[in-house]
Amino acid sequence: MIYSMTGFGRSGYEVEGKKSFNVEIKSINHRYLDINIRMPRMMNSIEDRIRKEISENISRGKIDVFITYNNYEKLGVSAQFNSSLADSYVRCLREIKDRYSDIRDDITISLVARYPDVIYVEESEEDIEEIWSMLKKALAEAIAMLKVMRSTEGNKLREDIIAKCKNISYEVEVISGKAHSHVTQYKAKLAERLKELLDNVAIDENRLNMELAIYADKSSIDEEITRLKSHIEQMKVTLDSNEPVGRKLDFIVQEMNRETNTIASKSSDIEITNSALNIKNEIEKIREQIQNIE
Repeated sequence: MIYSMTGFGRSGYEVEGKKSFNVEIKSINHRYLDINIRMPRMMNSIEDRIRKEISENISRGKIDVFITYNNYEKLGVSAQFNSSLADSYVRCLREIKDRYSDIRDDITISLVARYPDVIYVEESEEDIEEIWSMLKKALAEAIAMLKVMRSTEGNKLREDIIAKCKNISYEVEVISGKAHSHVTQYKAKLAERLKELLDNVAIDENRLNMELAIYADKSSIDEEITRLKSHIEQMKVTLDSNEPVGRKLDFIVQEMNRETNTIASKSSDIEITNSALNIKNEIEKIREQIQNIE
């Protein structure tokens, strides 16, 4: 089974209306595994655990994780008095009073309390292990949903690549059927051309056969055809692997393209050349699909 690198997963977790988590994960193409996490600052200490959980399930792609947390109880919230800051405010107000004696003195508790940070809200730290035990469940569900979507799209990519491999195999068979006949055709054309140039002069068959042997050796594409067929089979086997195969498939495609280029450069037969171009067209389509495989 192969996986696409594109997908989305979402999950939530709630504790009796007291606390809740929402986790969203989306992934797109990337050469490596790149995880970006957005979450409340109080969860920074468990970021490594979140990354580990994701990396154990996903090996490649750009992963964006969005985590929201709501605590409806707020039992650990209390108002605090910053006495030193309040003293500073009062001292400043009295200095203003002494400097401007003609101004009415209206220093009150309510006035001082309204100044910034004189009274502030403090939240006690929550149990991070308890938070992780809840978050882990929501995270696991979101990852599972993401993998299902990636698997569904990966299966479609596999079917499309297999279909393109069949098209390539057909063109390889066409080339294979023409691989030897083009030498015979070349011999006939060469003999006819020599006859025109030399008129009635006898052709040295030994020299002609030597030239044909050299040409046949230089233009032989048997090895390239064999390797190309092997690469096609390797690709089919790889597509049925249960491991991440994106990089391996990319290598196989490069090798297929190299063999096809060699066939096209060696051949002087128009039908072989056309088949090689058709193969390159299919290979390019496969290459584009592989870019989205994990």
